[in-house]
Amino acid sequence: MKGPTNQLNIKDKSTPPISMLSVEEVLKSQILSNNYETENNDAFFVADLGEIYRQHLRWKTYLPRVEPFYAVKCNGDPMLLRLLAALGTGFDCASKNEIQTVLDMGVSPSNIIYANPCKQASFIRFASEHDVKMITFDNADELHKIKRLFPKAQLVIRILADDSKALIKLGAKFGASLNDTGFLLKTALELGLNVIGVSFHVGSGCYDENSYIDAIRRARFVFNQASEMGFDFHLLDVGGGFSFSHKSDEGITFEKIAAVLGPAIDKHFPPNIRVIAEPGRYYAAPAFTIATHVIAKRTVCRDGNEEYVPSMNVDQSNVLATKDDHPTFMYYINDGLYGSFNCILYDHQLVTPKVLTKGGSFLFGEILDEPEYNCFIWGPTCDSIDCVTKNGSLPELFLGDWLYFEDMGAYTIAAATKFNGFKQTQVIYTTTDPHVFDYLYDVT
Repeated sequence: MKGPTNQLNIKDKSTPPISMLSVEEVLKSQILSNNYETENNDAFFVADLGEIYRQHLRWKTYLPRVEPFYAVKCNGDPMLLRLLAALGTGFDCASKNEIQTVLDMGVSPSNIIYANPCKQASFIRFASEHDVKMITFDNADELHKIKRLFPKAQLVIRILADDSKALIKLGAKFGASLNDTGFLLKTALELGLNVIGVSFHVGSGCYDENSYIDAIRRARFVFNQASEMGFDFHLLDVGGGFSFSHKSDEGITFEKIAAVLGPAIDKHFPPNIRVIAEPGRYYAAPAFTIATHVIAKRTVCRDGNEEYVPSMNVDQSNVLATKDDHPTFMYYINDGLYGSFNCILYDHQLVTPKVLTKGGSFLFGEILDEPEYNCFIWGPTCDSIDCVTKNGSLPELFLGDWLYFEDMGAYTIAAATKFNGFKQTQVIYTTTDPHVFDYLYDVT
């Protein structure tokens, strides 16, 4: 492998370039190469593929028995998917298009689980035509549908788990209660369908590792039910909800989950049972950082009743002339709730703005010794719901300054829209681990 040059000669010219710079260096080179007056000051992501690789090693270290099947719905970025495929992960797909995307990368159908319990009929036919056999269900109508469209499917019964300790609760929509699993298994038996195992989901963004223990016990109960009926279950799918955080002082971490989940699996399920999981944010979130440009600003008095109008006779460049010492600022940035920050609305995420540049100075990772003021941060659209935060605290910023937000890979790009004609935010790729190239490319 070549030394740490900025760019490697990649044989596959159809893919975007990947640098070997740190995220900080990519941000700096991108921003300082453009002035405010130029057209090229759009918001952008920096995706560190090295972080995805390290997350995979972390997974294999702490949950070696559990095969990760990445949840494509979380972030379908092509380079993220390509790297995970090269690393040998499976994929959790929720639709025909997601299945097609993964198959087009050369992933074996046996490494795909169609983990949507309620599916469109044509999508089931598509799965059948492409030999994607592992399919989840949680109701009798779905069983009859599958019998008609894909009778040779390998079915996985999705059971209801306690998701009360999660950011996104899925139990109201999916999952059969333990009161219904017996009936569903009996129905599958009468239809001559092959049920091979159990899946559950403790909710997206789970913050209590003990939720997994309870779900494992429920799964064992259904395994026992199935055995008494003559089924030979050999698959356990422990779903998603895995934290990506390394910060134990801030709550749940992946290591905390693994420390209880791994032993619980070993206690209740013998080694011949294949165990998979559906991590999404675990892989995607920490790998993506977004940089946004301050495109407009308003100054509001502390009482919120009046907007400050500066005197035309005073130089405003370095003077804050409000009627009190603690104004509130409104900053408008060039991405928002209709774009990459939809995670605030749909995923209940709390995002933290950090100052990237101020007055032309690059300040990544620095804590500024300046007064901070209450601020609103608004997205660029004409909708008043497009607010990134209403209770920010930042030094005073000016037009042309930049903010950055870390851990922005989960449920951001995936649900971004083009509302008001704004385009989706570009992704710039780098890797802070050269091993990524060994998996992705033929390097010359």
